[in-house]
Amino acid sequence: MELHVGADAEKTVVSASRLRTRTGRARRHRTGSLIESRPLLPSGRRREVRVTFLARLSLPLLLGGALLFAAGVPGWLLALAIAGVAGSVGWIDRRRAQPGVFAIPREPDARVLRTREERAAFARAVAMSHRVRRTWPELPGMIDPVLADRALTHALDDLATVLVRRQEIRRLRAGLDGVRHEQVPAGSRAVLALTEQRERAEQLWLESAGQANRILRAIDEAALAGETFLQERRIGATARQAELALARLGTGAPPAETGPDLADRTAAVLSAYRELTDRESLLP
Repeated sequence: MELHVGADAEKTVVSASRLRTRTGRARRHRTGSLIESRPLLPSGRRREVRVTFLARLSLPLLLGGALLFAAGVPGWLLALAIAGVAGSVGWIDRRRAQPGVFAIPREPDARVLRTREERAAFARAVAMSHRVRRTWPELPGMIDPVLADRALTHALDDLATVLVRRQEIRRLRAGLDGVRHEQVPAGSRAVLALTEQRERAEQLWLESAGQANRILRAIDEAALAGETFLQERRIGATARQAELALARLGTGAPPAETGPDLADRTAAVLSAYRELTDRESLLP
């Protein structure tokens, strides 16, 4: 399973299919089964500059076409080739001058996050997933990178679905809270129905928060467990090196007891990854 993620100025798109830009350009970066697309900065070339450049390019194209026409090449073929080259160059130059904006995929599995809070939560999860992945090269034999990558990608995929649902609930809550009913009798059926829907929306809001937080916590715990384990192992290696150096110098030093701590940390790392890998789907 691959997960494509692209964030521009107006939205974050999460999809199993490759993302394309509606305007501008983007650069893709793969980390395991996670493919991130980042918009490139526009070139800043104004339309007048682009038209001037295209006009200058057309002169040698026309000159070359005239020479080929004189050599017997059909005129229609030359006109088609010149128009194709000039059109392609102009299209690429125009795209480079535009800010990068991702197109929304037509696939039904595509999720689009537009609210600031949900976009920030997903960006934080992606950043934490990079922290998790950075620990894998130093955990040989403890972590199966293939299974861990699959679990991490599924966690991000589930989180995107939860956050899309959460942003919809956020809009619904805002709409319900904006309804004024001070002038309507408290016992009105309409007011009672409104109160009931507000309570249902609040319940769904809390449920979605719990689902999102469980996924975020699982990713964070996996990152923290791996980082803590590696840090303690480095400290233990430094202590052992110091012990050997002091022994050579004749000072004498108590042996560094790092075994029990590292054993506990190893169990913590395995537990964190087991939680991430064996986590049941949190979606309804």
